[in-house]
Amino acid sequence: MEENEIEEWKKRIDGMGHLEMARMWRFFPSGHPVFNSQLPLFEHFQKRFKELGGMTPAISKAIGWER
Repeated sequence: MEENEIEEWKKRIDGMGHLEMARMWRFFPSGHPVFNSQLPLFEHFQKRFKELGGMTPAISKAIGWER
């Protein structure tokens, strides 16, 4: 992944709300670049998601298991 793509994803992550991040956490494939621990995106995502409250029971119920 190119540096400009990483920066674009960081901006996108910063603009996401709690529900959107929870959906991404639950439903995006594990191979998605945001969840690649070798890239700085994973740490950025985790920090932002934690700031918003992470995966709470209420958020989990709100997004469900089905897409």
